[in-house]
Amino acid sequence: MLWTASQALRRFSSSSHYYQNKLKLAIIGQSQFGQEVYTSLRKQGHKVVGVFTVPDKDGKADPLAVAAEKDGTPVFKFPRWRVKGKAIPEVVDAYKAVGAQLNVMPFCSQFIPMSVIDQPKHGSIIYHPSILPLHRGASAINWTLIHGDKKAGFTVFWADDGLDTGPILLQRECAVESNDTVDSLYNRFLYPEGIKAMVEAVQLIADGKAPRIPQTEEGASYEGIQKKSNAKVDLAQPAEAIHNWIRGHDKVPGAWTVIGGQSVTLYGSSMLGGAVPVGQPLELEGVTQPGLVTKSGLVLYGTDGKAVLVKNLQFEDGKMIPASKYFSSGESCSVELNEEELKIAADIKNIWKGILSNVPAIEDTTDFFKAGAASMDVVRLVEEVKQKCPDIQLQNEDVYMATTFQGFMQLLVRKLRGEDQEDELLVNYVTKDVNNMTVKMPNQCFINGRFEDAESGKTYDTINPMDGSVICKVSYASVGDVDRAVAAAKEAYDNGPWGRMNPRDRGSLLYRLADLMEEHQEELATIETMDSGAVYTLALKTHVGMSIQTFRYFAGWCDKIQGKTIPINQARPNRNLTFTKKEPLGVCAIVIPWNYPLMMLAWKSAACLAAGNTLVLKPAQVTPLTALKFAELSAKAGIPKGVINILPGSGGMVGQRLSEHPDIRKLGFTGSTPIGKQIMKSCAVSNLKKVSLELGGKSPLIIFSDCDMDKAVRMGMSSVFFNKGENCIAAGRLFVEESIHDQFISRVVDEIKKMKIGDPLDRSTDHGPQNHKAHLDKLLEYCEVGLKEGATLVYGGRQVDRPGFFMEPTVFTNVEDHMFIAKEESFGPVMVVSKFQDGDVEGVLRRANDTEYGLASGVFTRDINKAMYVSERLEAGTVFVNTYNKTDVASPFGGFKQSGFGKDLGEETRRSSPQKIPLTRPLC
Repeated sequence: MLWTASQALRRFSSSSHYYQNKLKLAIIGQSQFGQEVYTSLRKQGHKVVGVFTVPDKDGKADPLAVAAEKDGTPVFKFPRWRVKGKAIPEVVDAYKAVGAQLNVMPFCSQFIPMSVIDQPKHGSIIYHPSILPLHRGASAINWTLIHGDKKAGFTVFWADDGLDTGPILLQRECAVESNDTVDSLYNRFLYPEGIKAMVEAVQLIADGKAPRIPQTEEGASYEGIQKKSNAKVDLAQPAEAIHNWIRGHDKVPGAWTVIGGQSVTLYGSSMLGGAVPVGQPLELEGVTQPGLVTKSGLVLYGTDGKAVLVKNLQFEDGKMIPASKYFSSGESCSVELNEEELKIAADIKNIWKGILSNVPAIEDTTDFFKAGAASMDVVRLVEEVKQKCPDIQLQNEDVYMATTFQGFMQLLVRKLRGEDQEDELLVNYVTKDVNNMTVKMPNQCFINGRFEDAESGKTYDTINPMDGSVICKVSYASVGDVDRAVAAAKEAYDNGPWGRMNPRDRGSLLYRLADLMEEHQEELATIETMDSGAVYTLALKTHVGMSIQTFRYFAGWCDKIQGKTIPINQARPNRNLTFTKKEPLGVCAIVIPWNYPLMMLAWKSAACLAAGNTLVLKPAQVTPLTALKFAELSAKAGIPKGVINILPGSGGMVGQRLSEHPDIRKLGFTGSTPIGKQIMKSCAVSNLKKVSLELGGKSPLIIFSDCDMDKAVRMGMSSVFFNKGENCIAAGRLFVEESIHDQFISRVVDEIKKMKIGDPLDRSTDHGPQNHKAHLDKLLEYCEVGLKEGATLVYGGRQVDRPGFFMEPTVFTNVEDHMFIAKEESFGPVMVVSKFQDGDVEGVLRRANDTEYGLASGVFTRDINKAMYVSERLEAGTVFVNTYNKTDVASPFGGFKQSGFGKDLGEETRRSSPQKIPLTRPLC
C-alpha cells in the first residue's frame, strides 16, 4: 500500500550527495546499528567496498548483511577471522582484495587480526559505548548503570591490539537519569548519536582532521561480561545500589534473588518516590524487612529505608508475570488467613461439601468441576457464598477461574480485602478545542489495561498535516514495551476471562465498544482529521463509520463460529465420525498503516477479538491518536485488561519485534510489499507464526467507450482522488478507450478545477492535505519522474502554495507501459491515464494484468457480457463494475500476487484461499 521509490527513482537524486574527500570503506560488524552506520556513510558519498559480518543465524541474515546485499555491496560472512590466535590466510586475503582505505567497526563482536586492523591506509576505527578509558569491555552500558555513573556516553577510537585502549578520535556524553535502563540509554542517546558520530569520524579522517588522543590509564577500568550465576542481587544495601544492580542487568543476564525457595529474576526497576502503596508482605532471602506486593509492583526496601519498585518477575521455568500478580500467579504459597477469614473458610468448605456430596472430604486440592459439579452448581455456589458474605462481588466466571478449593478461597480473600478491585483508568489527556468541541486524546502506550509512558521515557511529535504544527507528544515504544505488552496479552489469553467467557457475552462487550465508538464518533473523526489529514466528512462516514459497522458485524459472529462433524470410513461394527472445533490462536499482532488509521484497526482487530484472541497493535508512527482513543473506549466498554494493547512507535523497532516474538501466533499487516516480505520472513524464521498481508497495489480501471460517461467521470475521479489518493485500492492506472479519451480527460480536468482544497475540518472541503511531509515529497518526486520519462502532465503535479502538506490533484496522459509511473504505485492524488485502441479488449486486459500487484480493479461498460468477461479475467481480489470504492463489512477483501494474501471482513476472514469479489451496480 505505501508507495516506495524504486532504484530508478533514487538515481535521479543521488548525485547531489557526493562531495570531495570520500573514502573506500570496509564495514566490519553487525546489528541494526551497523546497518544504520553503513547506510548513513553511503548517503554521505563514501564507497563501501566490502561488508564483513557474521554468518546467517537460523536462516536469517544480520541486518547489516541484508542492507548491503540489497545494495549490491560485496558481503562476506566469516564465522571467525583467527584460529588459535593466528589469522586465517584465506579470510585475510579475501579482505585485502576489496582495497579498503579505512575499516569502520560498529559494534564488532569478532576478534579481528592486527594484519587486518592495520592494513588500510587510515587504519581502523571502532565505536565503544562508554567514555573511555572507563568501562573498557563488552558490557560497558551495563557497568555504567551498575556503578551508578552520573554520565554515560560513547567513544570512537583508533583500533589497536589492546582491550579498547587505542587513541581516541571523538567522544560524546549524556546525563544518566535516575530510572534509565540499558534500553533507554541506548535508544535515547547511544544509538542515534552514535550513528551520527561514526559518520562524523569518517569524514574527519577523509578531510585529514581526525585527532589521535592517547588514552590515559588514570581512571581506567575493565569489567568482563556478567554471567547469570554472578547476577544475584544483594538486598542488604541502600535502595539506589539495589536499583542500579537490577537495571544494569536488565535484560541480560537478569538480576535475581530467591523467593519461596526458587530463583526469581527481577525486571523493570525504578526508584520509588512518595508514599509506598498498600500491599501484601513477601518474604525474601537475605533481608530483615519483607518486600511488598502492591498493585504497582514489588516494593523492595534498602538498608537506608528508601524503596525500589520492580515491575516484572520471571520464574525458573521461564514464565514472566507482572510483579503485582505474584500472589495470584500460582507460583507462591497461599495467602495467610486471619482468624475471621479462617471462620469464613470453614463456612465455605461446608458449602462445597453440600454441593459435592459424593466427595468424602474437601481438600485444598479438590477441583470443583473434576469432582462432578455442573453449571447449575456454579450458580448455587455463587448464591450461597453471597448469603454468607453479602458484601462480596462474586460472579459465575470467578468459579471457572479458580476451580480448586484453595484457589477459590484465595480469590475470596482477595475480594474481601479489596485487592481485586480494578484500578480506575487514569488518562493523561492532551486536550484541544477544535471543530466546536473539546477533544481529549490519550498519548501514552496502552499496556495491560493502563496508559503508561514508554519504558525509555522517550516521546515523539505527531504532526497536523494541515499546517505542520505539533498536535502533541506521543510515547515512543521500545522493544521492552513490546515484550511487556505481549506478556500481558498472553496472560490475558492463558488465564484471563476473555477466552473462557461465553461467546455471546464476548459479543455483548464488542457491541458495547461499538456503541461507545458511536457516542464518540464526532470526537474520533476530529482526531482522525487532525492526525491523518482526512476530510472530516469522509472521516465521519468512512474512517469512523465503517469502523463502528465492523465491530458490530463481528460482535454478531462471536457465537456463530462453528465446527463440523465429518463422516469417515465406516469400519464395522463401529460407526465412526470426526468433529472439528474452531479455536482462537492466542496472542495476535497487528501492524496498521496511516491512510485509514481507525478503520484499518477495526478491520484487523474486530474479527481477532470476536474469535477470542488477544492482541498487541502498532498504529502507524505518524497517526497514533485514534488508536489510543480506541484503547480508552475499549477499557470503558469492559474489555478485560491485557486483551487489547496499543504501542505507538517505529516499524523498525516495534513492528520488527512483533514479527520476531515467539509468543505471537499470528501477525496481520497492511503496508508496503517490501516490508510485507520482510515481515513474512521474520515470522517464518521466528516461530512459523501465521501471517495475513494486505500490501501494495497498482489497480487498473478500464473505461470502455460504451460507458455511462457521467458515472465514469465521477467514479473515475473517486477511484484516484478518494481520501487524497491515500487509498490502497485506488486506481493506479486508467485505461480509456481511444474514441472517448480526450472527452474523458477534458471533463475530469473541468471537475478538478471545481474541487475545493483546504482545511479538512471545513465541511465544504473536497481535498485535504497529504498525510505527512515525507510522503508529499515522494509524490512530487514521482511526478518529476513522470515528466522526465515523457508522460504529458495535463494538470497539477505541484504542492499547493499554502501552509501544510497539500498537493494539487494531478492528471498524466500519454503514459506508456514501460514508464515508472505506469508500473509503480503513487499512493496519492495522481491520475495516470493510458489510451487503448477501440475494441481491443484482449490487448487492454494484457496491459491491465501486466503488474505484480492484484489488489483491486474496475471496468465501466453498459455491455453486461463485456463486463462479466473482463471481470473474470482481471487478476485482482476485487473487481468493481460500473462503480468504485464500494466496500462492505460483510464482503471479504484481499489481494492476489504481490498485493498479499488473507482476507479482511466477512465470513472469509477465517479463510486464506484466493477469491475474487466482483462488486456491481445494475448494468444499463
